[in-house]
Amino acid sequence: MSVKNNLLYGYRRCVEQYRTIRPDALIDLLKLEPLLHRGVYHLSGGEKQRVALGRAVLANPRLLLMDEPLSALDDQLRYQIIPYLRSVSDEFRIPYLFISHSVTEMQLMTEQIVVLTRGALTEQTTPERLARNRMGHSQSGYLNLLSLADPQQQNGLYAYQWGENTLLVSTGEISAGKTLFELSSREIILFKKHPEAISARNLLECTVAEMFNAAGRVGIVLSSKGEKLIAEIVQSAADELNISPGSTLFAAIKASSFRRLG
Repeated sequence: MSVKNNLLYGYRRCVEQYRTIRPDALIDLLKLEPLLHRGVYHLSGGEKQRVALGRAVLANPRLLLMDEPLSALDDQLRYQIIPYLRSVSDEFRIPYLFISHSVTEMQLMTEQIVVLTRGALTEQTTPERLARNRMGHSQSGYLNLLSLADPQQQNGLYAYQWGENTLLVSTGEISAGKTLFELSSREIILFKKHPEAISARNLLECTVAEMFNAAGRVGIVLSSKGEKLIAEIVQSAADELNISPGSTLFAAIKASSFRRLG
């Protein structure tokens, strides 16, 4: 079937009185108009996911169950699709149950989390609390997610405004719209005093807003001009630097430490 017939497949089988979602409104939201007359074998991976989402939503469900919906996609496509998933839920007020093994996907997609281990419920929490609790066990630590927009080229790097700060990133492109980056808590180096000279291109003066422990590691919540990051250090480093809430620290971040997601 064509994309158009795929989209209308569930819609035509829905009792008319329950058709609360207009096809043209959904097609516009998912930017599917240019694809309507294509066959499904002439679509990219991201286009197929958008069509599948549109087909499911046009059946006018009261709940969407999404079981690892992004697992078959590479990172670039995965993080392109997530905004569409959120937009559909917000626009048409359809609640969803999202199943995933990715903490990052949970941070971007959910408000409440239920953790199942070997079929048993072991934890009920929030995405932020889950990410903090997993920090000490993850090879990547805590992943800070930053939505940055409108970069300017500067000495071979990309300069993004982050609140009142400027972040220099080694990967990116000059384009309109927002770009999502992740920054590991383990890529942030902390100094008690302003260093005289460092190779890292980003140096932020920060205030310690909060501290927490996770599997023997110490998470340092840094506040810089209204924006927040989480850094991670071992307990002995926290003791030597005499870090406590309210302390002033300098955070150094390499331009290459930011990983572009989408």
